[in-house]
Amino acid sequence: MRGCSVQALLLDKGDSRGWCGQPPPLINDGPGSGSRAEPGRNSERVDVSDSASISTGIAARYASAVFALAVEANAIDTLEGDVAALEQAVSDSADLRDLIRSPIYARTETKAAIGAVANAMDLAEMTASTLKLMAGKRRLFVLPALLRTLRERIAAHKGEMHASVISAQALTRAQSDTLAAALKASLGKDVILNATVDKGLIGGLVVQIGSRMLDNSIRTKLNALQNTMKEVG
Repeated sequence: MRGCSVQALLLDKGDSRGWCGQPPPLINDGPGSGSRAEPGRNSERVDVSDSASISTGIAARYASAVFALAVEANAIDTLEGDVAALEQAVSDSADLRDLIRSPIYARTETKAAIGAVANAMDLAEMTASTLKLMAGKRRLFVLPALLRTLRERIAAHKGEMHASVISAQALTRAQSDTLAAALKASLGKDVILNATVDKGLIGGLVVQIGSRMLDNSIRTKLNALQNTMKEVG
């Protein structure tokens, strides 16, 4: 796979050479697909209103490509830094969220804009190329899903797990360390906490690792109590 680009890994339309010189991979970009990509065929077309499962599948495909390049280049740490920076940028910038979600911009405009963002953020070439390729294919709307998928793959590669932690107020360093240690003891792996604050929880925590969730928030307990009282009444 040495020398492959993200575009080659994704089998850009019109490229009959396939997956880095190998037969084309199965493409599953939506219902009814799953056949091998054909040269010149517009297999990249998708409506932004498609289901979340399709978006997840598209994100996984791009994640596989860029992750493979990072592994080959021994640049996992670099990719991890880019993922963190992009997650923060998407969270902080309404303009960036509009850019990746809005269908009103032309492909050339979106590609130029995301390229400028990548340059300003000093992202690695493999990351910047992936973003520009996604823009050209009108795939930037899956960027949040791509970042989540990459974070999971990087964590698995490093023998780590990521936990989403929502609390009513910001955790102190001591609280974060205690929670991470407890999760490590339970799961047998180092756990990286991605902490956010939701004052609506009132108190307690909501911890999610993959599909597993522990909701110990006061809000949930009050809702459960309210439902119980309704049944009694």
